[in-house]
Amino acid sequence: MPATHFRIIIIGGGASGHMAAISAKQQRPQAEVLLLEKSDKWLAKVRISGGGRCNVTHDCAEPRKLARHYPRGEAFVRKVFAAWGQPHTVAWFAQHGVVLKTEADGRMFPITDDSRTVIDALQDTARSLGVVSRLQCPVTQLALKPDGWALTTSGEVLLADRVVVATGGSPKDEGLSWLRALGHEVVPAVPSLFTFNLPSAPIRELMGVVAPSVRLRIAGNKLESTGPLLITHWGLSGPAVLRLSAFGARVLHDMRYEYTVLVDWLGEVGEGPAREHLAQEAQDHPKRQAGNAGGFGLPARLWSYLLDRAGVPLEKPLGELGKRSIDRLLDVLTNDRYLAKGKTTFKEEFVTAGGIALHQVDPVTMGSRIAPGLFFAGEVLDIDGITGGFNFQAAWSTGWLAGRAAAQK
Repeated sequence: MPATHFRIIIIGGGASGHMAAISAKQQRPQAEVLLLEKSDKWLAKVRISGGGRCNVTHDCAEPRKLARHYPRGEAFVRKVFAAWGQPHTVAWFAQHGVVLKTEADGRMFPITDDSRTVIDALQDTARSLGVVSRLQCPVTQLALKPDGWALTTSGEVLLADRVVVATGGSPKDEGLSWLRALGHEVVPAVPSLFTFNLPSAPIRELMGVVAPSVRLRIAGNKLESTGPLLITHWGLSGPAVLRLSAFGARVLHDMRYEYTVLVDWLGEVGEGPAREHLAQEAQDHPKRQAGNAGGFGLPARLWSYLLDRAGVPLEKPLGELGKRSIDRLLDVLTNDRYLAKGKTTFKEEFVTAGGIALHQVDPVTMGSRIAPGLFFAGEVLDIDGITGGFNFQAAWSTGWLAGRAAAQK
């Protein structure tokens, strides 16, 4: 029985795979396009992103600025976004009934606040264009034959003129062995976007408290991040932590996730201005108790905790704070230290660093430089962004470019 032949087969039914299928069909309507997904659900990550709202992209249209939010692949995605970027994404979704809104932190969501809106737009568009789709159809082998690409699935062998690999990022090595066999270099995957575990640290009792603007560092290297910090029942989370974990993914992996986190609770204030502020407060309000001093805008529970950590009684009048007490307090405020052991995955936007080495991929066509007719899209590439819609933006852009190029003669 002859194998079923398609012009284009896309492996992976996530965000980038759907966009590749749609792009290919729009570029070449008469082409037979098949979309394969190994699981029993389409667009699983889209479904849970942003707490079920789907953080589609970020309010950053300029390719160079947008690319700075990618710890790995910045130079590559700069070219990708110049070819098909954030404005194209916003316009495409608007044309397909998904109007986006921008929140204060720049994240962009559908105005419905429902990821189903995004899923329906992608699936309805693919269906209306005539994309053939199959769930629970894992590909176990990919090989280049004289008459095209042969894909072995659980039930049959499929043939394709062009193949787009959009299998996502995973610590597991599934599928990458085919690509290695074709000569592709695969950068080992490590987790990105995770939170810091602080076993037995008393600060965990403040779970739910948010410090509005901190500066985080990792002792012994140059890793640094700023932004809000959330205290959780297992340790530290929030934008500052997630950004640091993303940019430090490989360093922290090599440290076996055991390191000292340095927290400057005052963010960009600085020790000198903080000392002057405390001196001025003591002069203006000498009888005010330290626990009622306002604490640089920090939440009251956190301020009380930091005073206790510095050995300053909450009831101590500001006017009676000696130099040693102020020195201890400033050290805690600007150079607090916590031993991190282990990590917790940020489940809403699970991301890995690693994948197909970018020097083997054309950033405009997403085509393999060593295997003609093979294209890549999404997290299978060694590209990952920080939290905030950046990983989906890379998925939409690389998917669109891969599908468009695969459909060309």
